[in-house]
Order: sequence, then C-alpha cells, then structure tokens
Amino acid sequence: MPLETDLAASAPGNPPPNSPPDAGPGSGYGLRQGVLGSWDCVAQSISTMAPTASAAMTVPLVFASAGRGTWLAYLLATFCILIMGLCIARFARDSASPGSLYTYTAGSLPPILRSVAAWALLVAYIGSGASVVGGFIHYANVVSGEFFGFGTPPVILSLLCVAAPVWVACRDVKVSARSMLYIEMVSVAMISTVFALVLWRHGLQVDTAQLTLKEVKPSGVRLGLVLTMFSFVGFESATTLGQEVKNPLKTIPRAIILSAVLSGLFFIVASYSEVVGFPASAGSLADSDSPLSVLAESVGVKPLGPFIDICVMVTMLACTLACVTASARVLLLMAHHGLAPEALCRIHPRNHTPHAAIIATGLVTLLLSAPFAVFKVSGETIYDWMGSLSTYGFITVYALVAVALPIYLRRRHGFALGPIVLATLAVAAMALVLAGTLYPVPDFPKNYLPYLFLLYLVVTAGWNAWARRRPGSRRDPGEAAPASA
Repeated sequence: MPLETDLAASAPGNPPPNSPPDAGPGSGYGLRQGVLGSWDCVAQSISTMAPTASAAMTVPLVFASAGRGTWLAYLLATFCILIMGLCIARFARDSASPGSLYTYTAGSLPPILRSVAAWALLVAYIGSGASVVGGFIHYANVVSGEFFGFGTPPVILSLLCVAAPVWVACRDVKVSARSMLYIEMVSVAMISTVFALVLWRHGLQVDTAQLTLKEVKPSGVRLGLVLTMFSFVGFESATTLGQEVKNPLKTIPRAIILSAVLSGLFFIVASYSEVVGFPASAGSLADSDSPLSVLAESVGVKPLGPFIDICVMVTMLACTLACVTASARVLLLMAHHGLAPEALCRIHPRNHTPHAAIIATGLVTLLLSAPFAVFKVSGETIYDWMGSLSTYGFITVYALVAVALPIYLRRRHGFALGPIVLATLAVAAMALVLAGTLYPVPDFPKNYLPYLFLLYLVVTAGWNAWARRRPGSRRDPGEAAPASA
C-alpha cells in the first residue's frame, strides 16, 4: 500500500490511514514508488530554484533595486524561507503526496481555500517554468554570439526549452532527477570557483560599503526582497515527488530544509561577490548581459566565462524540467480530486509517469513564453514578468499552508504555542513580500499582474465550486460529499 498520509481523513488522536482514497491499489496513483533517493529529492528542489540562473540573472535584477544592500535582501529572504520551510517540513513528516502544498491545506481550510491553494501552486510552478524559458532564450543567444557570432530565433529556442524537458519527464523520473542534479552541481562548482577567486583577489578585507549599506534605501531593499524570493521559490518542490521517494516521510522534510539552507548560503555569497568584484569598467552589474562571464574575465580566468554561460543555459533546461515535473504531479492529484479534467489522471503504462499532465503543463508553459518571443520581447523581460507571476502563486500557497499548520496540529495533538508563533511569522513574512510587489506600484505591465492573478484565482475557484455541486463529481480531500436528496 502507498505510504501517503491523507491529512484530510485523519481524525484527531487517530493514526492516519495508509493510503489516499483515490490511489489505485498499491499503485500510488500509478507512479513508481521508492525509486528516488535522498539526493534525487534534493535535486528536484535545487533544480526548481536554479541557483545558477539566479546568480546569473536574478542577482543583477536585485542589485538594480537594492544596490549594495543586495546581500541583505538575500539574507532576509533566507530567513523568510527557513521559517516557511519549517512549516512545510512539519507537514511533510505526515504526508507524501504528489499534491504537495495543496494537499497540506486539506482538512484544515474551507474547500474554496483548498481550491485556491491548488491553482495557485499550479500557476506558480508553470510560471517558474515559463520564466526560465525566457532565461534560456537570453543565454542561448549569448552562447551563440560567443561561439558562432549570430543568434537563434527566440521562438525556436522556446520550443526547444519546453519540448526537451517534456520528453525527458515523460521517460523516467529517476533519469530526470539525476540529470538535474549533475547539471546543477557542475554549474555551481564552476561559478563558485569564480566567486572564490573574486574573494581571494579582494583579500581579507571586507567590503565596508556593502556591510554598512552605503547609499542603500530601505525601499530598495524591500523591492529587492521580492526579487530574491523568486530565487527561492520551488525550494519545497521535493514534496511533489511523494511516494516516488524512498522513505518519503523522513527524506522529503530533510531535503526541504537542506535545500533552503544551502541555497541561502550560496545566494548570499553570490550577491556579495558579484557586487564587490564586478569591474567598474564593464558598466553596471544591473545592465550586464553575462555578469558571471565578466567576473571570470576580471579575475584572470576568461576562458571559463563562455563555459559558465553554457552551464547557465543548460541549467535553464534543467529548471524547466524540474518545473514540469513538479507541476505535472500537482495537476495529476488535482485531476484525481476533481479540480481538473479526469483525462489528466492518465499514467504512461510503461514509464509510470503522468504523461498526460506533463504534456498539458508543458503546453501551458510554452503558451506563457512563446507568444512573447514571437513579439520580440527579450528573454530577460520574459524571465522578469513570468517570475513575478510565479511569485504571486508561491506567496499565496505558502501563506495558506502556514495558516493550515496550527489548525492541523491542534486537531491531531492539541493546542501548542510553537506552531502558532511559527505560522504567524511565516504569514507575516509572506505579507511583507506581497506588500513589496504592490507598493511602490511597479511599471507597466507588472502593475497589472496582481489583478490578473487574482482574476485567475476567482475564475478557477469559482469553476471548482460550481463543479462540486454536480452529482457524482469527484471530491477534493477533506470535503464531505453532499447529502443526497
């Protein structure tokens, strides 16, 4: 039987059932069980965050707002993510489900909020995937220019960036996880080498201008905090692997905390190193097309620069793969619970992967990126716009999970002050980040993104509320079927 804990069905003081109501007999929704190890689990979370991509593209964007306070913005974001990670890890100790964060709201929040959590999480992962498609377009053209002297049509690049990960994700989840791990390890190792050389050249002296926040405005750090959160979003995506992981109730919580800590340390070092080491002769860090390559040249390892750019480009593919893997599993469980079309429940008979959901999420990822490429929107801009949309999804579902935690624990274990304090801190952190996205008002078209996201949630949650009233409809977890007339 699957090892999943059904949070919705577990009564206070009783042990949880062994399997979810929708799972096939011994099948765990038809996915392979216990095929992924600890590092495969970490690889899923790390690859969704794509630390290499953040060092190359997000740090310069944060610098444009926070200046020498970039490292502080990342430090604050790390603190926020660790608080949220503790909330998620507590749920992950009881539940291993492809629905991940959406499942954690089951049994604790009203049906409408469970529906909001599901759709917010789905658009968060798909938006992340569309964002890194933009990053891939940008860096693929950087690499083409360095080696061949010409660019490649953005539409072709967007098709490649989505089609290749979809094909790999449909084939084998273990191959997907291992591929993502190796790609990210090589990329981080090369970039860390450059950072080490930057710090070595700078000597034992600290950059007092950064540490004293010279000419840094609090509003700039607050705006930078919003962008730094995008570097972390997806750190919990190991939860979407559920029963495909060996000993998931122990492995997944560890992977969540480890991913948050390792990535936080890397981002803080990366932001400090890039600001202190970026040469004035190369212009502003915020305007550089390839800041890591510039840094490599400045410390005397110029030949390493193009290879780092290649690693960044390939990392974008790995991140797209991680986002498709995560979003497909969320969509699979949503389909099982009646929140999405039943056809998306289909599992490949040989590969045991949710191929229908993978193809569906891949198509939506392409739909959110390729049209911008057609109208010649730059890859950097696509990365920024879609990353902002994704962040709204993650902020929403993180806050809902934090609200659900003390309710869930009180029902199972009685009142405890600790979870309430933890949940309050997590909700406050998400509210702080959300405030930074709304004020000061962003430039067009990002000023419309919050309203588009809100409209999306209203439409999807409203549709689910209507669908639940139909006779014979599937129920989401924790919702009792209506009494028959």
